[in-house]
Amino acid sequence: MASPRNAPRPGRTLLALFAVLVVLSGLAVWQGRTTPKLGLDLAGGTTVTLTAKTPGGKNPPAEQMDQAVKIMTQRVNGLGVSDAEVAKQGSNNIVVNVPGEGQGRVVSLIGTTAKLQFRQVFASADGRSATAAAPSPSPSATKKGGTGGGKSPSPSASASASASPSGGASPSESATPRGRALSGALTAPTPTPSGAASPSASPSSPLIQPSGQATAPAQDYPGVTDKAVIKQFEALDCYSGDRRAAGANDPSRQFVAACDQDEENGQVTKYILGPVRVLGENVDEANAMPPNAQQGQASWSVSLKFDGKGGRQFGAVTTDASRAYQQDPSSAQAQVAIVLDGQVVSAPAIREGPITGGTASIDGPPESFNQQYATDLANVLKYGALPLEFTQSSIDEVSSTLGSDQLTGGLIAGAIGLGLVVLYCLFYYRGLGLVAVSSLVVASAITYLSVVILGEGMGFRLSLPHIIGLIVSIGITADSFIVYFERLRDELRAGRKLRSSVENAWKRARRTILVADAVTFLAALVLYFLAVGGVAGFAFAMGLTTLIDVIVVFFFTKPLVALLSRTKFFGRGHPMSGLDPRRLHRAAQNSAATAAKTSQEA
Repeated sequence: MASPRNAPRPGRTLLALFAVLVVLSGLAVWQGRTTPKLGLDLAGGTTVTLTAKTPGGKNPPAEQMDQAVKIMTQRVNGLGVSDAEVAKQGSNNIVVNVPGEGQGRVVSLIGTTAKLQFRQVFASADGRSATAAAPSPSPSATKKGGTGGGKSPSPSASASASASPSGGASPSESATPRGRALSGALTAPTPTPSGAASPSASPSSPLIQPSGQATAPAQDYPGVTDKAVIKQFEALDCYSGDRRAAGANDPSRQFVAACDQDEENGQVTKYILGPVRVLGENVDEANAMPPNAQQGQASWSVSLKFDGKGGRQFGAVTTDASRAYQQDPSSAQAQVAIVLDGQVVSAPAIREGPITGGTASIDGPPESFNQQYATDLANVLKYGALPLEFTQSSIDEVSSTLGSDQLTGGLIAGAIGLGLVVLYCLFYYRGLGLVAVSSLVVASAITYLSVVILGEGMGFRLSLPHIIGLIVSIGITADSFIVYFERLRDELRAGRKLRSSVENAWKRARRTILVADAVTFLAALVLYFLAVGGVAGFAFAMGLTTLIDVIVVFFFTKPLVALLSRTKFFGRGHPMSGLDPRRLHRAAQNSAATAAKTSQEA
């Protein structure tokens, strides 16, 4: 007789679960790691002390320090580093503890001020001072642009920008030194057809316009009314020392002189920038985006979405730049500079009208603007700028605070707890206890693989609170098996056949299991979001194992019991199977007699 279409197929369910285990194992091997990452308390890490810089060396306001701690904590969590510690020390120091060795890159990102500004360009030139000897500009030297090599990606790596009203970009046919010109978007300036600077460009006249042609004499800067900034610009040498020109990060200044973040093809550009038109605080979202060949995007990028005010301001500055381009394509004012912490990330030109969609995209050459750089930049921009500027006072590698003894003790405690659960299941449920033991083994395997994969995928590190959460979850997982087994034994005590009892018991037990696990998961969720540090780590581990418990009970325990019910050992109720109807019936009768006697005596 053919089986009904809705008849359970436990064999297929078990095969699907084991296929998932194989995929998880393959993913762990593909990631190149087969052991979990350990947290700060078990494996040590990097400790950095950041000191706030204030005018005159005065103590910064306490509320600004508290805000800096909050932003740094959000950044370190956004980087996926588990159980990192950010704490204020004294009146002007913040101590950051990050798990794992060699975390200097992470710490530098955490302490980056990340003040983002959009300013219109008023002049650009080679980065040497006006009195220094400079080679004649070449096509590769007139930038911003170029797909040639640059420095390795870092928080200060170079980048370009693109944006369109729809948030994307459409390629046009005119190639630029850095990527392609983008229709209706921020674009890098295009070199002259001849590929060379005009003869008037010379070391004594360093000013170079976006088109690659030299401008009027150096003393003529149209629209720039601040003579002190002009003097600073001409004396600025971006090839030596710190490229952060004095005052370049001050949003209150009407005009500033600023340098490129990075060299490209041996060339650095300096700029005179106008007033701040959009601030980073008006960025609502910042996300790292992969390359998009359909839009001519060859590298990773950072997509920015402005709030209402920022969108209007961005539309206004791109309108002014577009108008300047229409009047004179060689005008420096056709460019809009993206300034991060006082340095120009990119200064693309606006060619085909204003951008009013409230979005922008920062990108760059694939050699430097890779996934890591885009992700890091998006993270520091996402949570806003620090209210203070910080310097690294010290950076040290520290050993574990607990050591191997505490880790060994925790693992021994877990082994003892697991052993007691196994002994209880085998003693009380006999053969059926093997199902519980097998379920615990599968749950442990899924948990281990999940921890390994999360360690590589999101920086999850196994700390002592996590281990405690995993140990506690042993009882939660075993409780789900016991609920199902007791429902099954109740069905057999009522005189029903085993195979029908398996399905009837499951219908009664699964709601109880789901409700119990839902309560545990909600408790872990609330604890995770309201707590910090080790308590949050405990809650995360407990929530993870609760989800795994549901998967194991639904996709392993119940199908395995259904398969075993078809065997002679379990189907005929062998005394050692734990499902002997006669034994269960006698136990039920004894319980009923005891209850009746107690009632009579009462």
